[in-house]
Amino acid sequence: MVYGIYQSAGGLLVNQYRMEVLANNLANVETPGFKQDLTVVRERRAESAVGLAGLEASDPRLKGMTGGSWVAPTVTSFEKGSVETTDRPLDVALTGEGFFAVEGPGGTERYTRDGRFAVNEAGELVTVAGGHRVLDEAGAAIVVPRNARDRVRIDAGGQVMDGDRMLGQLGVVDFDDPSRLRKTGSNLIESLGAKKTVVTDAAMQPGAIEQSSVEPTHAMVSMIEVNRAYQMNATLIGLADSTLGRAVNDIARIR
Repeated sequence: MVYGIYQSAGGLLVNQYRMEVLANNLANVETPGFKQDLTVVRERRAESAVGLAGLEASDPRLKGMTGGSWVAPTVTSFEKGSVETTDRPLDVALTGEGFFAVEGPGGTERYTRDGRFAVNEAGELVTVAGGHRVLDEAGAAIVVPRNARDRVRIDAGGQVMDGDRMLGQLGVVDFDDPSRLRKTGSNLIESLGAKKTVVTDAAMQPGAIEQSSVEPTHAMVSMIEVNRAYQMNATLIGLADSTLGRAVNDIARIR
């Protein structure tokens, strides 16, 4: 009975975390290039199955009992979002694989699918979200001359152009193992040891941005399901506590 309370409490924690992840996804439904997170729930083995310190179950029937559920590491889905046309000359959407390379905090290299760019006061091409410097294929900042700032545009090949003059080439990279990529905030991603390759023929659509990969209707349905699961576990804890109270106070008194 007490074990059931622990299992239901574990269910509460699991569904609370699922709700937090879903809420964060919904909060970024309008964030260009955002990739939704997915929670993975696994079965927790019962202590009798784990055999901690060589202990065995007091009753053989308990050997098949589950240990409840727990949350495995959250997975980021890199499924592509839909493309929305903006007609802005410095907007560009990656329609194929890869990420734009930008300069993150402390000069570290970070990556994003958010293709909204602008020119800052120093003439550098930066991201609209966060003002991070956009890097070229060699990892250097792309600088736009002052007299070209009103004419600069990005073409379908990722070239930053002033008329017929190329000012730089957007750096696009891809990784062999997306599971080793981690979000760092501000819609940026870092690599945790994944092998990086420079994409020289990245598929892009100028004058457009990639939308968030979060599907709001599906996310709302999932939130309803998680909320009901949370309420059910809370109800089971209350029932188990009530039954335990009767076992202690009523049954013992009758005997």
